Amino acid sequence: MDSSAAAHGEEPPPGPAGPAPAPEPRPKDSEDTDLLAALLDGMDAALCAFDADGVVTHWNREAQRILGWSAEEAIGRRGLSGWAVRTADADEVEGRLLAAMNAPGRQVHDFALLTKDGGRVLVRTQSAGVRGADGRAAGVYCAFSEVHAQIDLERSIALSEALFDDAPWGAVLIDADLRPAVANAYAARALRVGRTAVLGRPLGELLSQGLEELESAFQHVLAEGAPAAPADVWVTLRGPDGQGEGERRCWRSGFLRLASPLAEEPVPLGVSWFFQDVTEAKHLEQENSMVRFRTNQMQRAARTAADCEDSGEAATVYIDFALAGFADHALLDLATREEPVRLVRAAATPAGSGGPCSPITYGGIPVRYDEGHPALQAAERTGAVRASADPLYAGGPGRRQGRTGTGRGDTGDDASAAEEARQWARERQWPDDSLHALCVVLRSRGRTLGVLTFLRSAGRRSFDRPDAAYAEDVASRVAGALDLSDHVRRRSQQG
Repeated sequence: MDSSAAAHGEEPPPGPAGPAPAPEPRPKDSEDTDLLAALLDGMDAALCAFDADGVVTHWNREAQRILGWSAEEAIGRRGLSGWAVRTADADEVEGRLLAAMNAPGRQVHDFALLTKDGGRVLVRTQSAGVRGADGRAAGVYCAFSEVHAQIDLERSIALSEALFDDAPWGAVLIDADLRPAVANAYAARALRVGRTAVLGRPLGELLSQGLEELESAFQHVLAEGAPAAPADVWVTLRGPDGQGEGERRCWRSGFLRLASPLAEEPVPLGVSWFFQDVTEAKHLEQENSMVRFRTNQMQRAARTAADCEDSGEAATVYIDFALAGFADHALLDLATREEPVRLVRAAATPAGSGGPCSPITYGGIPVRYDEGHPALQAAERTGAVRASADPLYAGGPGRRQGRTGTGRGDTGDDASAAEEARQWARERQWPDDSLHALCVVLRSRGRTLGVLTFLRSAGRRSFDRPDAAYAEDVASRVAGALDLSDHVRRRSQQG
């Protein structure tokens, strides 16, 4: 190297071989060809193309998979006769395919093609003409797939359309964010919204109770897969204003995990949630179970009462058996023979944690019931009387939260409501935790013997008509035992 040239920053002369030649740019047509080949080979459908003379110009990998012929073996052949189609069928098949060059739109046909190993496969083809730059017919392309695969796809599409049209059960697609993506007409009616109004909307805006169970099920399905059996989920819909509570419904729900068929590894797309409203059936089932239990309790009570020497003890036995699953407290007040009727406490369950109904000796001093007390009303009407504390607190702690829509409630309001409920119970001479009362009259031989009061505390629903009918049945048995006890006592006094 010349040191003077290097000192002045000049480039040294090239060596004997000279500079390396720059790479020649690839023609744009070659790049387009590579891109087209990649697109064709990546298609899920088999594709072949013919020029205007019927020579095969394109043949992708899916066509090779179905028929076994490689692109090198197929491209350049004139027609399909003798290798992809039987010779006897070639004229008809090629005629239909090439006729698409001059026909508008796409043409759909079913053909039997030959595989490389000599087998036959029925395919469904969609062919359409290809126009050149001058607008003239330059060839035809044909996309085809095995008929059974096409039928499976059509069935899947038809099933999806049927499910999301008028299916007799709810169908909702839940996305990965646990929000509805698609809902059918049944589901929209069950949620009390329109089909489009539910999309992308948090379920918490539609449900005030049961949301946690549903979201837990969705998350489990996304992580672990579908459960083995359907599950009954009790939900409470929000009221028309979206704030208060509406109906409580039971939805028998099934779940399926949705995964993308296009990914190499299953990618969760969401959850398919199917449900059917079985509220009426569940209520009927619960009522039948309750009737069976209560009937069994009265049969057991009758057998136990039959072994009591004292009929007064038998009366408390009926009350003890009736309390199971029915009420938390019971009060037995007997009527004096004075007018107006005055009630004297004869037996009661402990006011604290509950327990058996035990006799109480008040020395004949009447209970200080104010005028209009439910027990006095029951005695005057000779029927059942129901009463409840503030309905906002009647369902127990947390019931008030339905008014706010926040799901948390107000601690001060709950404490105030609880104190009001305790005061309500104290004014009626009942245990402090009493929220619901049912008073039934004791009648025997045309006489009013007293009043039986059942009480329920927080966490229990109020008494309804079936409860009143059951309490009246218990009261008739208690009244019979008390009447017998009174008759035996009078006979002994006379003797």
